[in-house]
Amino acid sequence: MKKIFLAVLIFSASRSYAQELFLFTEPASNMAKGNVGVRLNNMLMENSATSNNYKYHLIPEVMFGVSRKVMIHTDVFLSDETNRFTAEGASLYAKYRFFSIDGIHNHFRMAAFGRYSFNNASIHDAAINLYGHNSGYEGGIVATKLIHRVAINVSSTISHALDNDEHKFVYGAENRNAVSYTLSVGKLMLPKEYVAYKQTNLNLMLEVLGQTNLQTGDSYLDIAPAAQIIVDSKMRFDIGYRYAVVSTLYRQETQGFLIRLEYNFFNVY
Repeated sequence: MKKIFLAVLIFSASRSYAQELFLFTEPASNMAKGNVGVRLNNMLMENSATSNNYKYHLIPEVMFGVSRKVMIHTDVFLSDETNRFTAEGASLYAKYRFFSIDGIHNHFRMAAFGRYSFNNASIHDAAINLYGHNSGYEGGIVATKLIHRVAINVSSTISHALDNDEHKFVYGAENRNAVSYTLSVGKLMLPKEYVAYKQTNLNLMLEVLGQTNLQTGDSYLDIAPAAQIIVDSKMRFDIGYRYAVVSTLYRQETQGFLIRLEYNFFNVY
């Protein structure tokens, strides 16, 4: 009887977590201790500075469930920004879940997170992006609410940009700080009813992503619809399209696709 009860709890937890795996943002929930996830993030972004050619960014990512409350991500940044495919840098991301109220198909969680990135690519944007463009560091808070089949995620981040090796932050030393903010809503569409652990999930989501420079007040605001398929609670395929609706904070790449492939290994350590 205890084994059956434990299996039900694990099943419910994994399905709840699946509903709040967003594409462009991270939720307050963590993967389980001992699990390892591998991602391939593929970004195909339209570049306004090169006659609307698309630039390709590849970001391999490895995630570790360190404990029930701590999760770590490591990333490597590669792109064809210089018309040849090269490695440009890497980052370390850590998240600590410090608050949780759990119910049956209904929970609320909050976490603090931070990222440190180094990058040797040329700097061409006034916007700060530590996920593939800028060297620097950032920290923030994220909160996630799950209500049955709907997950709502909000976050706020303060970022500071450093020079990219010999490439200076040309937009001024006083403009290196920015606040970013997100709102994401996702809904589990399929299956309508769970009858087996290996059922395929289909999630649809809409994310709003913004940033404001703390010195100039210039901002951008993007909308990003996305779809997500999860197979056997291990394999994940996401596709989303991000485009700007407000853009006074300069970026060369304001719209394009993000395609993510992910596989999770359970109880690795």
